[in-house]
Amino acid sequence: MDSTVVQRQLRRAALRHPQLLDLLLGVLLVGPPLVATASHGDRHLAGPVAPAGVAAAVLACLAITFRRVWPLPVLLATAVATLAFTVASGPQPPVPMIALVIAVYTVASRLERRRTWLISAAIALSLYLATVLTSAGSWWAPQNIGVLAWIGMATAVGDATGSRRAYVTAVEERARRAEQTREDEARRRVVEERMRIARELHDVVSHHIAVINVQAGAARHVLHRQPGAADSALEHIRHASDTVMRELSSIVGVLRDPGDTPGSTEPARGLARLTALLDTVAVAGLHIEHRQHGEARELPAVVDLAAYRILQEALTNAHKHGTGSACLTVTYAPDKVVLEVDNPTGPDRPGSGYGLLGMRERASAAGGTLTARHEPTGRFRVRAELPAAKTRPQP
Repeated sequence: MDSTVVQRQLRRAALRHPQLLDLLLGVLLVGPPLVATASHGDRHLAGPVAPAGVAAAVLACLAITFRRVWPLPVLLATAVATLAFTVASGPQPPVPMIALVIAVYTVASRLERRRTWLISAAIALSLYLATVLTSAGSWWAPQNIGVLAWIGMATAVGDATGSRRAYVTAVEERARRAEQTREDEARRRVVEERMRIARELHDVVSHHIAVINVQAGAARHVLHRQPGAADSALEHIRHASDTVMRELSSIVGVLRDPGDTPGSTEPARGLARLTALLDTVAVAGLHIEHRQHGEARELPAVVDLAAYRILQEALTNAHKHGTGSACLTVTYAPDKVVLEVDNPTGPDRPGSGYGLLGMRERASAAGGTLTARHEPTGRFRVRAELPAAKTRPQP
């Protein structure tokens, strides 16, 4: 079997059973020093002290085994056992000290830094004093200073490991949040695009279908008595249906086009085509009084399209819910263009409400505002103000 596969399987098994790995670590670290000390006849394991050494070795193995589950209790138990063994038998043998160093490292890599250093300092000072009092060496003897060095080193390494683990976790969390932000942004753009397409379809379909509906009713009414008038109405129906089909084809073509280049070369509708719009609604039977204040000028593309669609929807609503007449006012101010459509209100007819919502969204997308309300005079007024600052000619 490939060594890489074996390493991967061992790593996976260690992640699934960390306590078994710690038990093996305890046996490997504690067993050899214990055997070596016994074989050399160390005074700490000779005679009546031998059971204490065996107990220290067993406690060390258990402590290392459960260090991940209860890091702080294991550290305290190991420290107490090492301190008790030192006081009873003199300077501690390597067996409990190894377990204590591993426990200190584990706690330092998992707990908060200030708390860890305080606990480690208390344990190191206690063991240092016990070692000095039970040994024949001086306060600065190497075996006495070694207690402080080992515990300090274990604390420093554990603290560095914990800091690196926290850093990696923070980096992974930032990456996860960045990915989540990208996904949220993608979903937001999808929703905005769906709303835009819905507005376009609503504006295109509702206007022309309203014209077709009116002309179909007129054709049916005069079909037998005035065939010529019926023929004219059918011609308007054909023209309106052809227009809506072309606009729908243009929208669907843009959706199917994988690039950014529009699939249709037809210019975007704007106020420059307002005359054609007025003719269409006039044919449908809506009498419009059109007023213009200020000199017409080229508007930004977003504002121009929004203005056209707002007027289209407002005139369609005036035709469906009004009494057959409407007043349209377009005002070109130095810093904006103002659109007003008002008409007498007819009998209440249920509507979806999407028309007014779409007009407000279009005005907001262009940076403007739109109000729609019933006046005390019995008329319904739609007023839109769209920013369109007059550009200065280039010198």
